[in-house]
Amino acid sequence: MSARGRIARAAGVMSIATFISRVLGYIRDMIVAGYFGATGTADAFYVASRIPNLLRDLFAEGAMSSAFVPVLTEYQTRSGNKEANELVSSTFLFILIVVGLICAAGMVFAPVIVAVIAPGFLKDPQKLSETIFLTRIMFPFLMFISLASLTMGALNTRRIFFIPALAPAVLNVANIICILILADRLHNPIVAVAIGFVVGGFVQFAFQVPSFSRSGYVFFQRKEDRAHKVFRHPGLKRIGRLIVPATAGLAITQINIFISTILASNLPVGSITYLYYSMRLIHFPVGIFGVAMGMAVLPALSEHSAKGETDKLREDFSFALRLLFFMTVPAMAGLIALRFPIVTTLYMRGRFGAAATIGTADALMFYSVGIWSMVGVRVITATFYSTQDTRTPVKIAAVAVLTNILLSLALMGPMRHNGLAFANALASGVNFLLLFYFLRKKLGGLGTRKIAVSFAKTFFAAALMGFAGWFLASRSAIWTLSGHGLFKAGYLGAIILFCLAVYGSTAYLIKSDEIGYIIRKVKDKRLKVKG
Repeated sequence: MSARGRIARAAGVMSIATFISRVLGYIRDMIVAGYFGATGTADAFYVASRIPNLLRDLFAEGAMSSAFVPVLTEYQTRSGNKEANELVSSTFLFILIVVGLICAAGMVFAPVIVAVIAPGFLKDPQKLSETIFLTRIMFPFLMFISLASLTMGALNTRRIFFIPALAPAVLNVANIICILILADRLHNPIVAVAIGFVVGGFVQFAFQVPSFSRSGYVFFQRKEDRAHKVFRHPGLKRIGRLIVPATAGLAITQINIFISTILASNLPVGSITYLYYSMRLIHFPVGIFGVAMGMAVLPALSEHSAKGETDKLREDFSFALRLLFFMTVPAMAGLIALRFPIVTTLYMRGRFGAAATIGTADALMFYSVGIWSMVGVRVITATFYSTQDTRTPVKIAAVAVLTNILLSLALMGPMRHNGLAFANALASGVNFLLLFYFLRKKLGGLGTRKIAVSFAKTFFAAALMGFAGWFLASRSAIWTLSGHGLFKAGYLGAIILFCLAVYGSTAYLIKSDEIGYIIRKVKDKRLKVKG
């Protein structure tokens, strides 16, 4: 199979697994929304959850893999499985020691952390105390998600993608079970959700262990081998040098979310919750396509880099980015056009009323503007990290964070929480454009014209699709009513299927290369099945 075929197949497998996880995540969110609505308790939980969500994005879907996978790939390519296995074992022991200390420190200094990320809560002692308590409960999540990211990176290096990508779905199942079992039994029901985070993190790690072992990896080497290698392993030192800037480079989205949280804590009650639920919807296409493609393409790009195959690296990057835009730009158009039907179908029940629905839908529209750049950044940073260049993304991330701060301060006055969402989207665009410019200089060209033509065709087809979806949804008043979940879901599902047909047909008529590639792959697969 060609490198492009392997990338597309890996991305497809991971997208399916991520889709399952995201659907389960929305079921969990629907349960939480029904219990707590957009209240002060909900705001307290979502501030406390910023810490595990940050760590999840950085470690499970970001910096750990971006630093670990290229180094492990190089060891496996040049030195063989034995050396690669020793590196995995040393990294595992390092995580146990260092991350364990970080978890302990985080629980001790939780009051300081909460004061920094939500200074507006200092005016409300009860909300502040509740947020600190929840933060302490959820901090051990860091240990489990770090171990889960280690096993994920190790498995991805050996071209095993589905099990690691499905592991977050198991996390969401554990979340849901904990909420349903504990919420009505605890004095403060929101604690059940926090406990679910920690239990889910452990389950996500444990779910991957059987595949990890079958692949030939071990967590512990013999005592006489590991004593002098844990902190002195040269590969571990290289990962350490890469992971700090990698964390900063990939943290741009989460840093911007933290900035929004700090500023939103001074806005009316419910603002943080509106931003949380709208960002959760943004994470659907970003996770299914952006994160999946970034993780799928990283091992292939790392292998090209290790072998000095710059031309192939450029070609695979261009292919991955064009295919990614083809899949995510219509998702962006769909979220904008169908934002109100989507939010009311998923969340408008119980204590989550009309005001919360409108506030969330408005924020979703402004966040959605940045989806194309959020997913694009995943592939570009993966390309930088495949060459073990983690410094350039950090410098550009600093510019993007500054842009977000300035725009947030300028827009939050007239636009409230919507201004924070829009500032985040604009800053993401700045991040993408600067990363693309410097990657083009680094690799000596990226096929920019081909990418631009592909994007223009994709945008045209997506815009037509979005207009069709908006027109159909606007014909019904059902979206303004609470409840009617099954009817809304069926109606919305039918509209989405029609929109997909419009998008695919339009892309085919304007001769999109990406739809042509997908059609060829489907035909090839059918021929193999018949043969």
